[in-house]
Amino acid sequence: MSVATDPQPPARTGPPASPDGGRRRVVAMTVWGVAFVAGWLGIGLPTDPAYAFLWIWAATIAWNSSRPWRSHLRFARDWVPVVLLLAVYNLSRGFADNGATPHAYELIVADRVMFGWATGGEVPTVWLQQHLYRLEVHWWDVLVSWVYFSHFVVALAAAAVLWLRDRGRWAAFMRRWGFLCATGLVTYFLYPAAPPWWAAQNGLLEEVARISTRGWKAFGMHGAGNLLNAGQIASNPVAAMPSLHTAFALFVVLFFIRQTRRRWWPLLLAYPLAMTFTLVYSGEHYVIDVLVGWAYVGMTFLAVGLAERWWAARRARRQPAGSDAGPADPPAPAEPPAVPATR
Repeated sequence: MSVATDPQPPARTGPPASPDGGRRRVVAMTVWGVAFVAGWLGIGLPTDPAYAFLWIWAATIAWNSSRPWRSHLRFARDWVPVVLLLAVYNLSRGFADNGATPHAYELIVADRVMFGWATGGEVPTVWLQQHLYRLEVHWWDVLVSWVYFSHFVVALAAAAVLWLRDRGRWAAFMRRWGFLCATGLVTYFLYPAAPPWWAAQNGLLEEVARISTRGWKAFGMHGAGNLLNAGQIASNPVAAMPSLHTAFALFVVLFFIRQTRRRWWPLLLAYPLAMTFTLVYSGEHYVIDVLVGWAYVGMTFLAVGLAERWWAARRARRQPAGSDAGPADPPAPAEPPAVPATR
């Protein structure tokens, strides 16, 4: 015999209100901000995955400083495999050239075919530097340096916010991000391609300056890009196709765009476009690299989405039928939006 009862409201799952009105959080975040600026000026911007993770982890501790330490240790437990994979990815890129001559000429031809009618037969990188690059640093150089740096932290920061708010969506984000990195890495091995600055150094293009970090000098921040500059010197110069810089930018935007009000969509979509301008102008990538990177983002959402649906259907088929089967598995995380048919 069952007894009918009034349904009870769901228990609150959000964090309890801070008894000090949030002052502790303000103080903790202020301390974190001062330490970050000091580290930035003294060591350099956090472009290494492990170094960036430490700052992001410290930020989550400061933001939720009232939580017990076991909560902060769970963050580290979940993120250590991610950081290790990113470190392996960065190291493995250095072996992608296999000692072979990198592809460059066909990339130059592709950009000239697509844009030569508007640039007088030049590739967009050469044309942009002819019109915008000067010995003195201008405001657009400053923006270029910041946009370029954002590549190293935006995806990690977005994933950290997801971990704090919705572990299911965090897992969906990581599956797609990992697939995107893996497919890019495989392509680097199969098709080692050199960027415009390399082509210029080897006589395939007119003079092209590598200027992605020069904007910080306008503020006297000569050490701001120390880690990034060191990474550029040690990095593999033939890992330009596809451009994962613009691929990451578009990926993050598309993952969140459905949960964003439409009036903010132009601002969000401006980010991958700004990254595209940054990379082409600074000599880091051709436009064809960007377009291929965007195609990889579309392939990522399609492939991982299909795999998730296949896995959910497989689990549903294995679910025993009948009243004694027990509750069904929870639904899979909401799939991010598909790439619009229009990094």
